Amino acid sequence: MPILVQKGLPASDVLRREKVFVMNRDRASVQDIRPLRIGILNLMPTLEVTETQLIRMLANTPLQVEIYLIKMDSDLHDIRNLPHLEMFYKTYEDIIREQFKFDGLIITGAPLEQKEYEEVDYWDDLCDLMDYTKKSVFSTIHICWGAQAGLYHHYGIQKHLLEKKLFGVFPHTVINDSSDLVRGFDDIFYVPQSRYSQVDNADVEAVDELTVIANSEESGAQLITTENGRWIFLQGHWEYDKDTLRLEYERDVAKGLDIDIPVNYFVDDNPFNEPRMTWKAHGNLFYENWLNYVYQNTPYDLEDLETMEW
Repeated sequence: MPILVQKGLPASDVLRREKVFVMNRDRASVQDIRPLRIGILNLMPTLEVTETQLIRMLANTPLQVEIYLIKMDSDLHDIRNLPHLEMFYKTYEDIIREQFKFDGLIITGAPLEQKEYEEVDYWDDLCDLMDYTKKSVFSTIHICWGAQAGLYHHYGIQKHLLEKKLFGVFPHTVINDSSDLVRGFDDIFYVPQSRYSQVDNADVEAVDELTVIANSEESGAQLITTENGRWIFLQGHWEYDKDTLRLEYERDVAKGLDIDIPVNYFVDDNPFNEPRMTWKAHGNLFYENWLNYVYQNTPYDLEDLETMEW
């Protein structure tokens, strides 16, 4: 089944070249199928790159998935992004005003780990939107800074600044295999990390509603969920492309920053060699498991989300 996107979205051309079945909503409207409605709240400055990465991850199941791109009104974007935003994005205010309902929502990361949450321009609006998910979204994935922000807002869990950037591809293990989200996972799997802060496992484990599903001795909890799976928190970036960490490394070197070579990434840990892709299979499997979980449990009529027991 195809991914449904707005006509003209640049990501659709990239994905078609990769043989990903992309369909616009005009074509989909004549099919008698109720697609899963998935929102992506994109907080990253690399708008089109992040869109493409996440849509690619959602394209690996037989399910029909309809994508809605969302932005915060007060997010300060590069002026070059404005035409793209105006053409393809709904605003946070649109979602609230129109009482949009979603089967699933993804809240991306943002390069804000070194700021206090309350210093972020759109923090209050983001909190409103996270509260809105309680009755209007069946399952929400929070990524990296988005995960830390969600844990802080919903449970008061503080992030902790690291001595240096956690940067590279780290091994993880499943410590709770009862979750549908890790069905089919190997004993060890890899996830890219790129952040200056993290949450402590002990703080997470102190909250009865939360469970750490997968963990790394080096990079901490990767996958945290509520008991019913309706809020999911990922500290890493399964969606990253093969060259994403390399581009980040080269950018920081060009800025003269004191940045380490990303761990377990380049062949022989040599930045002049090619990086190794070691995380994509499990990333695809995670998102496939998530979409299947949502498909099996979300109400057919999304208006029924209002009356579901939280």
